[in-house]
Amino acid sequence: MRRYGLIGRPLGHSASAAYFAEKFAREGLTECEYRLYELESIEELPALLALPGLEGLNVTIPYKRAVLPCLDALTYEAQAVGAVNCIRRSRDGRWTGHNTDLAGVRASLDELLGARQPERALVLGTGGASQAVQFALAERGILFELVSRDPTRGNFTYDDLPAETVAACRLIVHATPVGTYPAVDEAPRIPYAYVTPDHFLLDLVYNPPLTQFLDYGRQRGARVLNGERMFRTQAEASWAFWNDPR
Repeated sequence: MRRYGLIGRPLGHSASAAYFAEKFAREGLTECEYRLYELESIEELPALLALPGLEGLNVTIPYKRAVLPCLDALTYEAQAVGAVNCIRRSRDGRWTGHNTDLAGVRASLDELLGARQPERALVLGTGGASQAVQFALAERGILFELVSRDPTRGNFTYDDLPAETVAACRLIVHATPVGTYPAVDEAPRIPYAYVTPDHFLLDLVYNPPLTQFLDYGRQRGARVLNGERMFRTQAEASWAFWNDPR
């Protein structure tokens, strides 16, 4: 049996197991399975990595950076982003970390923006997913500012974010788990009154499909996109990485 899975905490919102179960059934991959492994701490990972037949894992909150010391090597993307959301076992037993969130963010920005190029972006959150967003924005030459709960990690906190910054940053990317199922009534605390029809809002959350963050933007006339494109793109990129000859 070829085993794959997802590590993180919590995982009740995740569609990964269902996605891969459907993929395996559709493609006749009867020798593959995908499971959710909710780890209380990253210290539980070495025992999991010793599981017979385990070939690859996805990594989600809160372990995208915590997993780094557990790995033997990193791909260019993982090194560049500084966070890992996908790992694989090579034939010699070494574990390599990769970042497929980057592919997902690129695809999402392509869908949301098309040929448009906002001059400035506002990124909500400074965790592992945010790092992929920051890298993708830098690739496009879009200047960005960060909002964080930790005043040492962002340009602003949610308490001191100027309304004028929200108005000027025509692309706003939500890269935190706030509003994820089951806490569907929550949204990042920003001054939505300054969102306009000229804004683009991207939420990396895909469950629920319409988060409060996106709904507030939609009510203001903004163009919005949820995390479904990112989820599917990074999942397929993970499968390609796990099955790349090495």
